[in-house]
Amino acid sequence: MAAVARVLIVEDDRTLAGLLEQLLTAQGLAVELAHDGQAGLHAALTRRFDVLVIDRGLPGIEGVDLVARLRSRGVAVPVLVLTARGTLRDRVEGLDAGAEDYLVKPFEVPELLARVRALLRRHADRADSLPLGRRRLDVAARRVLDDDGPADDVELTARECALLEVLAARPGRVFTRDELLDRVFDAETPGAVDTYVSYLRRKLGREAISTVHGLGYRLGST
Repeated sequence: MAAVARVLIVEDDRTLAGLLEQLLTAQGLAVELAHDGQAGLHAALTRRFDVLVIDRGLPGIEGVDLVARLRSRGVAVPVLVLTARGTLRDRVEGLDAGAEDYLVKPFEVPELLARVRALLRRHADRADSLPLGRRRLDVAARRVLDDDGPADDVELTARECALLEVLAARPGRVFTRDELLDRVFDAETPGAVDTYVSYLRRKLGREAISTVHGLGYRLGST
């Protein structure tokens, strides 16, 4: 069974947020709500989503600032910004902050749904291929693809690929050993994380995964 796509809606208008939740749930999506920028930041940093729908005029952290903070923390999930402000300058600010799309209120429901579907397709495309500096991780093929050509591609085992996928999906985030153990290795011992980091470094170079002393690991430069 295919996983249900998850959407985070960050909207302080609770009536509108509830309406959006109903509309997207009826499309077969799993929806979570946050009603201010701080709650939205926490949700997006601690849970996995496929699309973020963010209102611009949020309390706590303004919507465009929220998008910029998420991008600076390595959250690459596609973002649709909702706003009552539709000037060219407002749209440019939202897009420059890292949003993929921008929809002015009031909007038509079919257009909103179409834009969310488009962002979901974009996220699915990204999930199959994650950037690794000058290389890319092809998740389905379990290969690291090199810009210099297929002769320099690197094959990975299932566990190596799963570990690298977690790190590459959030390139700016530091993961603790316990987090990686839980996401990739199920019930194995904590030493499994260090072992597979060593395997990946052997194949991709020591700089591929950075050690953050006292904290854990994050994606390095490849």
